[in-house]
Amino acid sequence: MKPRLNFSQIWNMNFGFLGIQFGWALQLANMSAIYTKLGADPDKIPILWLAGPVTGLLVQPIIGAMSDRTWCWLGRRRPYFLSGAILASIALCIMPDSPVLWFAAALLWILDASINISMEPFRAFVADKLCDKQRTMGFIMQSFLIGIGATAANALPMILRWAGISGTAANGIPLTVIYSFRAGAAMFILCVLWTVISTGEYPPENLEEFKSKRSDHPGMLGLIKEVFIEVPEAIRQMPKTMKQLAWVQIFTWLGLFCMWLFFGLTTAYHVFNAPNARSELFDKGTEWAGWCFAIYSIVCFLIAFILPRLAQLTSRKLVHGTALILGGLSLLSVYFIHDPVMLQFTMIGVGIAWASVLAMPYAILSAAVPPERTGVFMGVFNFFIVIPEIIAALTFQPLVKYVFHNNPLYVVMMGGVSLLIAACLVTRVEDITFTQSAAP
Repeated sequence: MKPRLNFSQIWNMNFGFLGIQFGWALQLANMSAIYTKLGADPDKIPILWLAGPVTGLLVQPIIGAMSDRTWCWLGRRRPYFLSGAILASIALCIMPDSPVLWFAAALLWILDASINISMEPFRAFVADKLCDKQRTMGFIMQSFLIGIGATAANALPMILRWAGISGTAANGIPLTVIYSFRAGAAMFILCVLWTVISTGEYPPENLEEFKSKRSDHPGMLGLIKEVFIEVPEAIRQMPKTMKQLAWVQIFTWLGLFCMWLFFGLTTAYHVFNAPNARSELFDKGTEWAGWCFAIYSIVCFLIAFILPRLAQLTSRKLVHGTALILGGLSLLSVYFIHDPVMLQFTMIGVGIAWASVLAMPYAILSAAVPPERTGVFMGVFNFFIVIPEIIAALTFQPLVKYVFHNNPLYVVMMGGVSLLIAACLVTRVEDITFTQSAAP
């Protein structure tokens, strides 16, 4: 039986997520604008974002399975937190100095792979450390810290402009963005180090049996061999609840991907009426979009600790479905908005949806998978985040160019529709913990 942890212990074990999200949010808010500054047309943006979903598809299940089988002086999950943080911090430092489009695109592959190395074990870390009754709180704490990190990262370029920093580098990237990426690199490594230093890990329940199994396939090559056997097995053995959640995730993350790719361009062209990517209005519009992203992140961490209470009073399914509806309607409302101040209010619904997306599916899933295989199942679960993103990256170019006529607004609205479909699919999910607690 795992002991209950106090608030500070749960805070410390999740603190690394603040840094991870700081780096991730900088990328989400600024990469489309960076690509555009380096010469990319709107219809080329989706394929240039292919790095994130592909690296997530490949890296997360492999790292999850490897961390299930790792035990060393640093623990099980912490070696992966730390190595990913080091690599991601280096990539964040270099990214805004990219001289040409292909260099930025290639560097994004390195950055996203590194972020995924750090991110995936954090999901399993919560299940490792917390008892069943505290897991929802553990994932909500991640949502809270993600909200704080994303808020700071999204608002930072505008804050730097307010502080008097102006001008651009030789490649056309605003100095406010360059300095923000430098700050992101420092935040990423420092926050992950906090978790690594402050939080220990429990050894495998039967350490001798664990060592015996590992001795069958010793060394790194043996570990890799086991992983490539385990991942296909996990796909075949997915629990029913996981399969049901898969469809929710597919439509949820397709909707979010539409927003992340094109909300900044929508703000610049639809709200600020920028004539082209070289105008000052374009820079102001993309900065304002970053501020709007900061607002949904603020809402995320403000609402995060309310969600567990609401889930106890109702159900995790009802909370998650309602949150997705609010997010979908918010994205659809962008069509009617031409005032930057009013645009901020659309982020309230998005923030509520984001807080739930970061917690509720994982809380439901963690009760449905065997504890000793949490890492690999969490990694496989990530398939249903990245597969729709890969499909979007590979197919959106003709859609954006020929159907939407390079108007990013319609892609954002399509994201809203996708979130509403996800909300409908939540009703099909069987939440094992809730079902058991409701039984007589």
